[in-house]
Amino acid sequence: MTQNRLEIEILQDEFWWGGDIDDGVKMPFGMTAHTRDLINEGRGNQAVPLLISNKGRYIWSDKSIRFHFSGELLKVESENGDIVLSENNGNLRETFLAAANSHFPASGSVPDELFFTMPQYNLWIELQYEPTQEKTLAYAKNVLEQGMPPGVIMIDDNWMEDYGVWKFRKDRFPDPKGMTEELHALGFKVMLWTCPFISPDNAANFRYLEREGYLLKDEHGETAIRRWWNGYSAVLDCTNPSAVEWYEGELHKLMDDYGIDGFKFDAGDPQFYRKSDQSVVQMHPNEHCEAWAKIGLNYSLNEYRSCWKSAGLPLVQRLGDKSHSWKEDGLASLIPNGLAQGLLGYAFTCPDMIGGGQIADIENNPNYKLDQELFVRYAQCSALFPMMQFSTAPWRVLDEEHLAYCVNAAKLHENFGPMIKDLAHDAAQTGEPIIRHMAYVFPEGGYEQIKDQFMLGDQILVAPVIVKGARNRSIAFPKGRWQGDDGSIVQGPFSQTIEAPLSRLPWYRMI
Repeated sequence: MTQNRLEIEILQDEFWWGGDIDDGVKMPFGMTAHTRDLINEGRGNQAVPLLISNKGRYIWSDKSIRFHFSGELLKVESENGDIVLSENNGNLRETFLAAANSHFPASGSVPDELFFTMPQYNLWIELQYEPTQEKTLAYAKNVLEQGMPPGVIMIDDNWMEDYGVWKFRKDRFPDPKGMTEELHALGFKVMLWTCPFISPDNAANFRYLEREGYLLKDEHGETAIRRWWNGYSAVLDCTNPSAVEWYEGELHKLMDDYGIDGFKFDAGDPQFYRKSDQSVVQMHPNEHCEAWAKIGLNYSLNEYRSCWKSAGLPLVQRLGDKSHSWKEDGLASLIPNGLAQGLLGYAFTCPDMIGGGQIADIENNPNYKLDQELFVRYAQCSALFPMMQFSTAPWRVLDEEHLAYCVNAAKLHENFGPMIKDLAHDAAQTGEPIIRHMAYVFPEGGYEQIKDQFMLGDQILVAPVIVKGARNRSIAFPKGRWQGDDGSIVQGPFSQTIEAPLSRLPWYRMI
């Protein structure tokens, strides 16, 4: 049935996931009060108008929703769209597949396979706003010298002349084609950071785009100037096919002239748009975010952080910037938020940069001190995600022992690469998550509230250590026979505390 308001009773032992990926640390919902307004609150990570239950029920809308769990009732409303309630779909896995097949079917395509088989190296935290050709090449060479595998390397913000002027800064990149060729020879593919913002201070470029009608307008019909983390900028109107054609032309020129392989599509967050904005196609701020995401479909090497209703598509979805912290703003968020990504249809997921990608932790912070143990546990937690991404150079900030543990994590990801790649291709056909909630694979086990371990596919149980100083951890083993990375055998169902020294990422294979 459909309506724009819905109120249902929460069933006994019913648990829910959905809405905003950043709320993964609070999922499953249903036990306590929780509210999320996806109509008026712009979100900085993935979101989708879907709620999914372990009792065979899901709720979907094609438009933005707000919802409230009171502990006994679930209330959902949409201002301008119908709400679908589907029931009797089976267990959590069956319910997810019913929702996916009906509302966000898998595209059949995957991002570039290198994302899954090798680590990524994003230069953001290491180089911040000062990337150069020399530093980029030095970073790549250091990766290989440390025995780490090559993979995708991403040159982040400020490689270009200005926002909207997508040309290499000659003072920083005197020979970008030569740099790219050298990186390719070392085994890397190369991505560049980009965004939908246009600097109004670059007069010639801004005047041209404004004259052509490629920029978003505010409620008064004037070019909208928005405050974002790097100042004030105009915004590309991604509902305008001609504006998108101009932008893609700039990207393809970088690919054709310099051999660039793909792009990190940053920003585009809903909070940078207004309901009153004027565009070629009138849209809700969430839908502007969705229009920005569609551009990435033309590039097999892509990355997004903020997305709306883009489940089932071959887009790399990184978790939002995390702190250098053990808490739920840092390491403790990776597993629950990553599981939420999968349960909401975002299969091609990447945790945040190892050690945390929140620049505010470092920038102008005299009290910042890197925790080597935390850095290692970040790397281990990421190793058996679909992707893992380094930024802060581990060889610069770690001693020999801790560096070795991070190198081992990178090699573990490489070793699992063929399996992860196969799971990615399966996700492209079925929509199923690559990393899966315990309750998704073992619906009768009562594992709905476990969010510090996960399944890689249906056969590999992964239980990272996410508590400072811990050298053991408790693992819930489902029914079956499990062989550990250390050779041990466990017969489930059984909960057992195992040893987990800093050198170890505990994982088990069903045999």
